[in-house]
Amino acid sequence: MTALVYDFIDWPQAWYDSVRPQAAGLIVADDWRAHLNQRASLMQLHNHNGLALQFIPQDELPEGSAYEAHISASGKVPTRENLHDFFNALVWLTFPKIKRQLNALQSAQIATLGIGKSRGPARDAATIFDENAAILVLDKSEEGCSLLENLRQHQWQAAFVEQAALFGSQAEVWSFGHALMEKLVKPYKAITAHTWVVWADASFFNLEWDAKRAWLDNQIAEQLLTHDLTTADYTPLPVLGIPGWWPGQDAAFYADTSVFRVKRSR
Repeated sequence: MTALVYDFIDWPQAWYDSVRPQAAGLIVADDWRAHLNQRASLMQLHNHNGLALQFIPQDELPEGSAYEAHISASGKVPTRENLHDFFNALVWLTFPKIKRQLNALQSAQIATLGIGKSRGPARDAATIFDENAAILVLDKSEEGCSLLENLRQHQWQAAFVEQAALFGSQAEVWSFGHALMEKLVKPYKAITAHTWVVWADASFFNLEWDAKRAWLDNQIAEQLLTHDLTTADYTPLPVLGIPGWWPGQDAAFYADTSVFRVKRSR
């Protein structure tokens, strides 16, 4: 992958905080795929079947093989030279346990239902998580509960303006979906993530970055292991509305109902 591809990425932006440490070595490597595999080997990464994880060229995916099923059966992740797969690889290095469990869910659905026009609800939900999720970490407090309720009810002014001070101290957003990160290379106001909520003790917000990352990787992987994933699990989050993630977040910014939509009544 050429350096020109990386030149489009504005690494200091908050939405890349989750993968920036793993990207640092990759973007200066002479052979990016070799670097990925070296990192995977050093970290002793493996898939849910215990097979060592490797990143391979896309053309090594056997014809007729489903992507997720191939990763499950071989431990080999087909990886194209584009931003979409670049961010996917970074997420594998950052949250390997979550990615491993998502692959287990998706490959199990493929084994049961096959490949058709419809993925089915469980595989749909896993794919949404994989592609477009943001992790919303909330303090186990009245303020955290209130913030989540405001987000779920699309009370954007309350969540992003009146409760702005909670972000960073009692609430954090971690980008996860690789398609979400790809879209944010050229950010636009309407980009919306599907949030997965994780409740944490107040002490979480005082941890170092890697301790937070490891805790989230373990916690969410365990949740996915025992939870029947559905699309109803997600809360929409217009990511450029997160306090501090974009300039000009004034009243007019949040009054744009084409992005900050009123919740539909059922």
